[in-house]
Amino acid sequence: MPAIVERAAGSYVYDSDGRAILDFTSGQMSALLGHSHPAIVDAVRHSVSTLDHLFSWMLSRPVVDLASALAESLPDPLSKVLLLSTGGESNEAAVRLAKLYTGGHEVVALSQSYHGVTHASAAASYSVPRRGYGPVIPGNLVIPAPDAYRPTVVKDGRLDWRTQLDQAFAMVDAQSVGSLAACIVEPILSTGGIIELPSGYLAALKAKCHERGMLLILDEAQTGLCRTGDWYAFQRDGVTPDIITLSKTLGAGLPLSAVVTSAEIEERCHERGFFFATTHTSDPLPAAVGLAVLETLRREALDEAARRLGDRLRAGLLDLRGRHEAIGDVRGRGLLQGIELVTDRQSRTPANALGTAVTRACLDLGLHLNIVQLSSVSSVLRLAPPLTMSDAELDLGLSILDEALAKTRPPA
Repeated sequence: MPAIVERAAGSYVYDSDGRAILDFTSGQMSALLGHSHPAIVDAVRHSVSTLDHLFSWMLSRPVVDLASALAESLPDPLSKVLLLSTGGESNEAAVRLAKLYTGGHEVVALSQSYHGVTHASAAASYSVPRRGYGPVIPGNLVIPAPDAYRPTVVKDGRLDWRTQLDQAFAMVDAQSVGSLAACIVEPILSTGGIIELPSGYLAALKAKCHERGMLLILDEAQTGLCRTGDWYAFQRDGVTPDIITLSKTLGAGLPLSAVVTSAEIEERCHERGFFFATTHTSDPLPAAVGLAVLETLRREALDEAARRLGDRLRAGLLDLRGRHEAIGDVRGRGLLQGIELVTDRQSRTPANALGTAVTRACLDLGLHLNIVQLSSVSSVLRLAPPLTMSDAELDLGLSILDEALAKTRPPA
């Protein structure tokens, strides 16, 4: 980004020239409550002056209270909480739990997934380049993502995800050496292009996993804590995972993540000597912030706000699609939405160069959007505004995007 950001407040960041830039990515998807929210400022100020960092085996009140609040926000049997720093760490710990619990080592993930850059999380990620880094850990198996816009298995002109899933697990069974441990998925594959798992998919996937003695891990780094309009994206499907990981939205911009599982899984792993710790495991300062996030979400009913604002955002994007031929598809849920730019709607060829140009044009006009700005996947503009954004700010962002689309032509 060709600017130095000096400060941020609410829905805006401000560069060194004093220019206000509307933030449609919530920082790196994490500023769920906007920038410098009073509840977060108060939590940081109080904690840094009283209790900021401890030896990881020491419990503190913020850690205990956040763990309790997370357990209360989730359905049974999800009740045991491990607090860490990043999404990659939380997924790493979740995979280690699954391997120790099941005794297996094979991990299944979706073809357009992203789970982090640590050892196991990177091995289960397929939406970013893997070449040049050497071998990943053995036992990682990939199945096709259920992409409704570009379906690989079609019935009556639409994605036949049930047949696709049956075929995928037939391939898993053929490749497995008999050591299946887990399947890790995102309810909405964000880095992979805002690909939403179809209704019913999670239930079918969980059944496939449990038939094989595998655990289902849901990575809700980008979808958890009200962003999709529900407290957790899996609630739409009424399917509870064996393990859920949270990060980005939990810390509202500070490094905080969590792994939550059942007492039964935790107990067996404890008996088998489970170990996962970092310097900042169970730090009180980020835990105090996480607790302030949960309390603010409840007090301000931000799940309802996300649904309402999400409907407004989606309606605006569909209106843009009706006026800009380059928009091939609009998809997402709540305040996690995406538009895909194509060279033409018939071929659905991704317009990566146009996506890059539109992203830059928006920035020039005072709007930062597009969560993943990689040249290979820049045809999908990913939008995730703060849950505290006003209607006027949302409409302004749509207006700037409209202007950027109108003035930008695909590079020759």
